[in-house]
Amino acid sequence: MDAARRVTWRVEGMDCAACVAKVTRAVERLPGIAAVEVNLMAERLALDLGGGGAEALEAVEAQIAALGYRATRIDGDGPVAPASAGPTHGHAGHDDPADAATPWWATGKARLTGLLGALVLGAQAASLVLPDSLTYPLFLAATAIALVPFGRRALALARAGSPFSIETLMCTAALGAAVIGAAEEAAVVVLLFATGELLENVAAGSARAGIRALAGLMPRVALRLRPDGGTEPLAPERLAIGDLVLVRPGDRVPCDGVIEEGRSAIDESPVTGESVPVSRGRGDAVIAGSINADGAIRVRVTRAAADNTIARIIALVEEATASRAPTQRFIERFSRWWTPAAMAVALLAVLLPPFLLGWTWETSLYRGLAVLLIACPCALVISVPAAMASGLSAGARRGLLVKGGAALERIGAARIVAFDKTGTLTEGRPRVTAVLPAPGRSAEEVLALAGGVEQGSAHPLARAILAEAAQRGLSLPPARGLAAIAGRAVVATVAGRRITVGSPRHAAEAGVPLGGLAAELPRLETEGMTVAVVLIDDAPLGLVALRDEPRADARAGVAALAALGLRSVMLTGDNARTGAAIAASIGLEAKAELLPGDKLREIGHLRQDGPVVMVGDGINDAPALAAASVGVAMGGGTDVALETADAAVLKDRVTGVAELVSLSRATMANVRQNVAVAIGLKAVFLATTLAGVTGLWPAILADTGATVLVTLNALRLLRWAPRW
Repeated sequence: MDAARRVTWRVEGMDCAACVAKVTRAVERLPGIAAVEVNLMAERLALDLGGGGAEALEAVEAQIAALGYRATRIDGDGPVAPASAGPTHGHAGHDDPADAATPWWATGKARLTGLLGALVLGAQAASLVLPDSLTYPLFLAATAIALVPFGRRALALARAGSPFSIETLMCTAALGAAVIGAAEEAAVVVLLFATGELLENVAAGSARAGIRALAGLMPRVALRLRPDGGTEPLAPERLAIGDLVLVRPGDRVPCDGVIEEGRSAIDESPVTGESVPVSRGRGDAVIAGSINADGAIRVRVTRAAADNTIARIIALVEEATASRAPTQRFIERFSRWWTPAAMAVALLAVLLPPFLLGWTWETSLYRGLAVLLIACPCALVISVPAAMASGLSAGARRGLLVKGGAALERIGAARIVAFDKTGTLTEGRPRVTAVLPAPGRSAEEVLALAGGVEQGSAHPLARAILAEAAQRGLSLPPARGLAAIAGRAVVATVAGRRITVGSPRHAAEAGVPLGGLAAELPRLETEGMTVAVVLIDDAPLGLVALRDEPRADARAGVAALAALGLRSVMLTGDNARTGAAIAASIGLEAKAELLPGDKLREIGHLRQDGPVVMVGDGINDAPALAAASVGVAMGGGTDVALETADAAVLKDRVTGVAELVSLSRATMANVRQNVAVAIGLKAVFLATTLAGVTGLWPAILADTGATVLVTLNALRLLRWAPRW
């Protein structure tokens, strides 16, 4: 057998979770097929093909076509943006590929619904003046016209492994109604069913529009600078890494890059949700889709279009909508048993009442067919994924990325939020506030030797020491034999001497007496400063005190979490006095002097009191992020922030964590409302049907109406906004 290869198709026409289940089951039955993944929002089918070449590919496409969908193979692997559908005012998935750029009211489904509506309304109007013998054929014609495409699809689904589909139930009920002389109601049933399918298409198109809006953040034209200083317009997709582009005031940034020349205020709100423009100058990173507010800048491209921030967000949102929450998986398992069980109940409703309740066979058959329609699980199946997709899209528009429904569900259930300190609760840009040399040493010597050890390090404290040395104009000596002691110190040989830059705890564990410097430690730490001890040949050289200011919104973010009923804890490697001082200024408790392994154990202890959200910068906190119930990275769109954790706050604000919790709870409340509507309507109509109060067309409303209601309710989430 040939090695498995990944093949991807765009599948047009899917508009609900039931469609995903149908395509998945149908394709899984084909020989040589494995790892089938169907993404509703991206309209994408991906699978592993074990062999068979062109014949196997044609078999997949034929199977999908038999279900009433159209598969178009995509060259290459990876995330695919949703099919373009023109303006984002509500286009649908379509059965006919020619419909892909057509407004929903001009699609094949809309034409079928319009024809059925005209026939039914015409027959109803004619019945007011004509005898039933003349209008009855019109109702039969409407029923027959609808049953041709729906019946063909029901047969294809049955052959593909889905015998209990909504199409099967609807066709059985409509045919049964026609047989017992209720053609008028049969016609109304098929009209309502077609209308429901059309509305599902419109709703699916509206949900996809949220993702298309993200793609719309990219400008159509980029101005690439030529070697002669002129510019040439071209599509952003054609930009290559290393190209230099001109971004004029008012232009959208066409790429991820670094400013080479100029300074401007950059409005990143379209991507991160951060409403205040930020000043950016030479050497600063900018992200695709942000808006250059006032000054012209020249930007060097650092990422290809397929890998820029916008493309990655779109890919993450699409993948997230394909990831099913535990609630959704339960509903799907439940619905597999629901439909055949409901068909059995409908059969019993036909066979038993004539003997037990004295109903006529005609009455019994009629009510049994109505029960069959009520049994359709569409509204129940779509209730969860519709809400999840809307919640994920609403979050992405505000710089809140969540990797799937499972993570979104867990965030709202959290009871504790654990924060890393540096770069999360604080700005991540510490500065040197004091240098205290040992007797006989100078501050410049302390900084120069410490800076020599820290050269090349990306740690925030190292950068602060290097920045202070540069500000004082110090020349840094080269270092050799650099070694790191995780969470404790960095050691190197500088100018023939062994220099150690580490924590006071490391100096104490090494047994190095600090002499008069020891008295300064408590004062500096109580003031919220982090102190680095610099040793020379295991003797004290001096102290470097640094302070990393809390983020401007840190206190408000912690207060917002408290208002939501969550307990907040800061986890830090700082000493207890420094940790307590910073925690007190923000308004939360602190767990200090934690090494990376200690943070991991602390997360385990916290989880004993309930689900834990761990918030970190996505760089040094990977173990703790993975150990928590949900890991949230704050990283302003960096690779690690988008890939390490279960969720990311792109706006780099502490209040974003409370927004994630609020979004999760709003989404799960929407899910509960949807499930209640789906089951509640069915229960009401089941009772009224068996009591003889309602008939066939109200029965189809129990499903079609519920489907429309839960979809519209889910779409409300697209307008979600945080309270603060």
